[in-house]
Amino acid sequence: MPAKKNPLNLNSLQLKTLTLLQELARHPEITRKDEATGKVTIDELPRPHGNHFHIGPRVVMSANATGLHNPAVYLALARKGLVAPAGGIETPTLTAEGLSYDTGLRDVILHGSDH
Repeated sequence: MPAKKNPLNLNSLQLKTLTLLQELARHPEITRKDEATGKVTIDELPRPHGNHFHIGPRVVMSANATGLHNPAVYLALARKGLVAPAGGIETPTLTAEGLSYDTGLRDVILHGSDH
């Protein structure tokens, strides 16, 4: 029997936000990794310009990122064990579980850069 998709029943906003945090965590120039716990802290969230922003070579529409600055989203992700409660919006920290959670949205909301 295949694993249940979205076993923690995250809503759309939580899934999009987690997807973006996971992508940001792939960039060592803006993150710190705790080798002992596997947690990754993101030190810099992207700033939109116009209707989009960049994460490395990927482009994200701002409409898919409304959760990045929403405290309620971080609280929900923390309750599910996907982000550490202490990081919050300023410097979110993904847990090992948060890094590995399959949101199914990476190829949906992250687009190849055209510039």
